[in-house]
Amino acid sequence: MADLFDTGASASETPRGPRPLADRLRPQSLDDVVGQEHLLGPEGALRVMLDSGALTSLIFWGPPGVGKTTIARLLADETDLAFVQISAIFTGMPDLRKVFETAKIRHANGQGTLLFVDEIHRFNKAQQDGFLPHMEDGTILLVGATTENPSFELNAAVMSRSQVMVLERLDDVALEQILAHAELELHHPMPLRPEARQALRDMADGDGRAMLNLAEQVAAWKVDKQLTVEHLGARLQRRAAQYDKSGEAHYNLISALHKSVRGSDPDAALYWFARMLEGGEDPRYLARRITRMAVEDIGLADPQAQRFCLEAWEIYERLGSPEGELALSQAVTYLALAPKSNASYVAYQAARASAKSTGSAMPPKNILNAPTSMMKDQGYGKGYEYDHDSEDGFSGANYFPETMSRPKFYEPKERGFERDLKKRVEWFENLREKRKR
Repeated sequence: MADLFDTGASASETPRGPRPLADRLRPQSLDDVVGQEHLLGPEGALRVMLDSGALTSLIFWGPPGVGKTTIARLLADETDLAFVQISAIFTGMPDLRKVFETAKIRHANGQGTLLFVDEIHRFNKAQQDGFLPHMEDGTILLVGATTENPSFELNAAVMSRSQVMVLERLDDVALEQILAHAELELHHPMPLRPEARQALRDMADGDGRAMLNLAEQVAAWKVDKQLTVEHLGARLQRRAAQYDKSGEAHYNLISALHKSVRGSDPDAALYWFARMLEGGEDPRYLARRITRMAVEDIGLADPQAQRFCLEAWEIYERLGSPEGELALSQAVTYLALAPKSNASYVAYQAARASAKSTGSAMPPKNILNAPTSMMKDQGYGKGYEYDHDSEDGFSGANYFPETMSRPKFYEPKERGFERDLKKRVEWFENLREKRKR
């Protein structure tokens, strides 16, 4: 049990050796926490809950290294609750039952328990249900931490009894503040040129714990000169960006890429494209989605866009990575700058909706083939006008079921090649009206 549950041992109990910088600079109060002003500032959601005495069970949702564990521990201090920490990765139901039994004894003696569950999304739905009775009777105040979207990963019962608090990546100002704190603790400034200092913050990628670990590594070098970006690159490994190819980040970034293309911003589109590749995304997935963008958002405003994407996809298949990725990036740029129209997409959706609502309505008999004499007797093909023999090559006949009033699905835009298509649509509409007279 001692290995699984952190009951809040004091810093003086840390065994052997110097304490890591991240531990030495752990905030001692909520006022010391860097970042998360939207939660801990004077009007922050968490601060308001504390000031009003209405603290409820919480779910902290955010990336690594933004203070989830620290804030939970400090909440226990502020509310005189016993702090118990477990990890869903290493904890099973027998361990949970022991935690709940101890919390009940503590509760009977007049003290509550703040149970901090790291990686709470790792518990299955049945395990999550095990928390409910203890949350409801006040035995525990649950604080769960997750890097995954809780609306997908946590069951509705836990969510309804908790309030989700979103913790944000630390911005550059917050990372600089942490770096300055590290210099005070180390009693000397970082031996970094300004651009190298910026590079060090970039390497932390919004993670405060990573920022302190990087600073501790640099301080240990004992150099007598100001380090450059090149020095850092040679000695430090840049952290991989947070990216789960099957998780929410995957969908967030492809959404950003698609909307950047739709918004005709080639720079933003290339940025999100590169972010996905850097995160390890399969270029074939990107090739497929890029082609989809051409079909949905460019359509017939630039019929070449689809062909351009397919050719880029083929080039990638022939060259592979990384050379073939350049062809895909060119397709991204082309799509972002192409004229946009979703007229075909809208028309298709409307046609599908109409097809569902009209069921099994038959085509007009005059446009049906009559391969047998019986079908001819039934009027199949009777009165059909061969458009090539009609004036202007257009008969103006009705091709919809006779029970339908004529709908209008395709309405081309005044952009790109669809300007020409719009003229053709209008020309045929005028001819159709002329034939009716």
